[in-house]
Amino acid sequence: MVALVTPMHADGSVDWNALERLINWHIESGTDGIVSVGTTGESATLGFNEHDELIGRTVEIVDNRVPVIAGTGGNATDEAIRLTRQAKRVGADACLLVTPYYNKPTQEGLYRHFHTIAMAVDIPQVLYNVPSRTGVDMLPETVARLAEIDNVVALKEAKGSLDRIHELIKTLGEDVAIFSGDDGTAMETMLVGGKGNISVTANVAPQKMHEMCQAAVAGERERAEALDAELAKLNSALFLEPNPVAVKWALAELGYMEPGIRLPMTPLAEHFHDTVRDALADFGLSPAGA
Repeated sequence: MVALVTPMHADGSVDWNALERLINWHIESGTDGIVSVGTTGESATLGFNEHDELIGRTVEIVDNRVPVIAGTGGNATDEAIRLTRQAKRVGADACLLVTPYYNKPTQEGLYRHFHTIAMAVDIPQVLYNVPSRTGVDMLPETVARLAEIDNVVALKEAKGSLDRIHELIKTLGEDVAIFSGDDGTAMETMLVGGKGNISVTANVAPQKMHEMCQAAVAGERERAEALDAELAKLNSALFLEPNPVAVKWALAELGYMEPGIRLPMTPLAEHFHDTVRDALADFGLSPAGA
């Protein structure tokens, strides 16, 4: 599944035409699901109305061809409930809820936060743990408590630790599906029992990422490793600066959208341009007009 960027014009306004082009390209390329307005989609800088409209338009464009997972997390529980209710209303298939950022809640606070949202909105919910960005790490035992709730169906784990993946799979069994949220360790996550990857790299390499995930989930290690090796340089280059800076620059370089991004994020630093271009070229992707 792609953690889809939110295409923007140079002034930071949402580029609705580019959004439609990107979604159709992803579906044609084999992407298995669209994650709309997750953190890669700059959810933290979008207003409520923009957030709602992006999810609604994404659902309309996708038109039931693949599942749409709406990013509806927040660092205030009431805010996350409001976003999740609206996502359900416009037809999202599930919601992705990041751990509250900056607040640094305790494990009990995390449990109550997600429990409250799950009880308030009857829609499948995917929890999202990304401690490097939020400042809080949701532990496997907390996920296990939440797994007892019927509509908590999955976890996107982006700690980037295979030890954590092993611990989660051992602790949770089949109670909750584990998805990687870290492209660099996604292949191994799936080979040991993870169910897929919510990917940043898929924004520029959807077909190859789909093929790698397909092989890894099927346990075809040799094929998965070969495909993952082709993606490795992109996986690294797209995180030279905090996501989604590099991936939005790459998509603009390839001609898929304008280079718009919202403050406090800034465009990719010029001294990284050649590194990202080289990674794109090695993968066989050329700048627009080249």
